[in-house]
Amino acid sequence: MYSRAYILLKREFQELKNNNYEGITAFPISEDMMQWDVDIEGLQNTIWHGAVFQLRINFTAEYNFVPPVVKFRTIPFHPNVDPHSGKPCIDFLDSPHKWNRSYTLSSILLTLQVMLSNPVLENPVNLEAAHILMKDETLYRLIILRLFHRPLPCKK
Repeated sequence: MYSRAYILLKREFQELKNNNYEGITAFPISEDMMQWDVDIEGLQNTIWHGAVFQLRINFTAEYNFVPPVVKFRTIPFHPNVDPHSGKPCIDFLDSPHKWNRSYTLSSILLTLQVMLSNPVLENPVNLEAAHILMKDETLYRLIILRLFHRPLPCKK
């Protein structure tokens, strides 16, 4: 007999595959569907375009009554991502009171992808990234480009 969370996640996995969101791939890495590996690409026309971030998402049997635990394994230099744990600062993931049962795996992943391009500076968890972005956006962009983009090969 499968758990309620398993059945929901199985359905959400199918929905994710059917929609084939650009720049987002996610696969369960445990048979019980409770642990997932995710790759998120930065959105086009942003400084994150071309960068790929690996994440791990852990669900519990209480999903979707409680949010999953999300952590970047490839930690971006970003005001809303903890530089040590990789945990994103998104209110509905941080606070069970702000979590809504209508949120799905797809909506979480799309929110994370958009968050990269739209940092919220009012409540940063990476103070250094927030400070640099507020004081010198050009420097911040340069740091991102150097950290997360490979140089183009020289033409012969």
